[in-house]
Amino acid sequence: MSPPAVAPPAVPVPPVLPPVTAPSTPAASGTAPAPRAEPGARRAAAVSAADLLARVRTCTPVSRGRYRKDQGAKATVPVCGTRGAVFWKADMDIDCDGRPGPRCNSGTDPYFSASTAYAQSDGRPLSSEETPYVVVPAPSDVWNHRSHGVRGGSVVAVVYRDRVRYAVVGDTGPADIIGEASHATAESLGIDPDPRGGGTSSGVTYIVFEGSRVTPIEDHDAAVTEGKRLARRFVDDAG
Repeated sequence: MSPPAVAPPAVPVPPVLPPVTAPSTPAASGTAPAPRAEPGARRAAAVSAADLLARVRTCTPVSRGRYRKDQGAKATVPVCGTRGAVFWKADMDIDCDGRPGPRCNSGTDPYFSASTAYAQSDGRPLSSEETPYVVVPAPSDVWNHRSHGVRGGSVVAVVYRDRVRYAVVGDTGPADIIGEASHATAESLGIDPDPRGGGTSSGVTYIVFEGSRVTPIEDHDAAVTEGKRLARRFVDDAG
């Protein structure tokens, strides 16, 4: 006769512990808000400001002369060229032109114009408050941006301190002045966007990728995605 079956010893089941979550850090009171993040920032690794600035360290002028940063100032800024891009290093004045809004209108900006050189897909002017765009000088004997593959919707990497933001060419300005961008561009970089007294007097680098274009021009998410791709290629082609 077979011996009686013996039940196996019970195995203790470890308790189920709740997931560990990192403690939240309270926001510091009285601190300035961080610059607005790019819409496509999480989808691809960004090229750093240092990477881009290293790529445009030296200037081979493509303009026949130099531009003023402001009306009445000396002409000190050349447009430079390198493989795949043109660039300049200047200030940033605030261009509030385009569709009027609460921060950009004839009351907030004494030089306000309700039009931009390039229109968005529905035919209306761009909105300086909503669309990060850069202003290029009107074509002249000094430089014609069209001859370097720059047009409405061309993608621009704008570098200020350790920040890189992507914009499009959205307007043209005076033929002898350079260094201007929209309210939204300045705001994204942490620069005061006030059209009367905002902007910054120096330290901004504008890199326009030749032959690039975002369609529709107001699609900023597309500008960020394409800007990151072109910036990576630009930096990797340094050799």
